[in-house]
Amino acid sequence: MKTALLLLAPALALATLAAHFYRAGSALLWACVLLLALLGLRRAWVARLEQGALLLGAGEWAWTAALLAQERLALGQPWLRLVMILSAVALFTAATAVVFQAPRLRRRYGPG
Repeated sequence: MKTALLLLAPALALATLAAHFYRAGSALLWACVLLLALLGLRRAWVARLEQGALLLGAGEWAWTAALLAQERLALGQPWLRLVMILSAVALFTAATAVVFQAPRLRRRYGPG
């Protein structure tokens, strides 16, 4: 049960990324779906792959925040709340990569 709770954070981050890519019409949606499915595979390389993907996902959120803030600034619209929300999402996504260092998940995925 505790393992499932630990994996809930990366699963939520990947599902949010999948929704982002779906909205953008990007095929990266399927990469996120595959990464969600791989969470069930007990291999060391899966944990490293998930961590890398989550860090790249955090970068995507930061990039999106910067682009949308530029658009809002150019149009004279409010932008601060958007940047704060997307920055929080980026930080959450990056932080979920650390979950794989928890002893319970290190045992689950093995040394790597």
